[in-house]
Amino acid sequence: MRSDSRVQLNNVSYSYEEQASPALSGVSAVIQPGEFVAVLGHNGSGKSTLAKLLNALYIPTEGNVVVCGYNTREEKLVWEIRRRAGMIFQNPDNQIVATVVKEDVAFGLENLGVPTEEMIPRIESALSAVRMSACADKAPHMLSGGQKQRVAIAGILAMEPSVIIADEATAMLDPSGRKEVLETIRSLNRQKGITVVWITHFMEEAALADRVLVVTDGVIRLSGTPAEVFDRVDEMREMHLDVPHMTALAGELREAGMPLRPGILTVEELAEEVENLCPLK
Repeated sequence: MRSDSRVQLNNVSYSYEEQASPALSGVSAVIQPGEFVAVLGHNGSGKSTLAKLLNALYIPTEGNVVVCGYNTREEKLVWEIRRRAGMIFQNPDNQIVATVVKEDVAFGLENLGVPTEEMIPRIESALSAVRMSACADKAPHMLSGGQKQRVAIAGILAMEPSVIIADEATAMLDPSGRKEVLETIRSLNRQKGITVVWITHFMEEAALADRVLVVTDGVIRLSGTPAEVFDRVDEMREMHLDVPHMTALAGELREAGMPLRPGILTVEELAEEVENLCPLK
């Protein structure tokens, strides 16, 4: 696990000139090294603004954002921050700049001035990590949406980041593409200890995180494990957010009199709980 991969927001506010109210207001949070944190919120809640603050694309109006020990307010450190904290955007086409996959992965390394002899093994390792080695010589426009997103991730991995920030990285993908991208990121988190900030509107994705932050009206309203957050069904719905289907079903069964435990998130957990209460003879 990387000791320098902590992310901190200290009383952070951010305002857009054209908006009367701030996009974020007095937000404080700490994301620990190696943690996988999902950020939820309805459209306009401030979650994408939060992502851009973590990558120094935006500088806070008030407060401080510290990424891997670097304060984003220090302009001379911006490129170091972006090397250590890679950003995956919603549309992979916006991140792909070359006509060959391996050249696209090399783009960030070239900007960092990495020598060619060091570049080649890093490109190969990054493509292997996202299971795209077989496509190294292909044209990105021939790939599926999920494959393109994995190429974008490889470009970030080649720069050896400590943190990955994903701003609705699966929003434009079909279910198969969403699954392969999320599995890639979770594997990198578990195997390499990369800290992940996963901004999403898919509740089933958030259910796989270590911790969930719920942002609404520019503030963090809820924070806890997926089980703790999603069990607060009424509060989530007040914020115009849903919960995983199995959590909702478990809640309905509980209201109907079935004494199910709290914190059920998946089909397997619900099936196991029902079987324990109603064992087959």
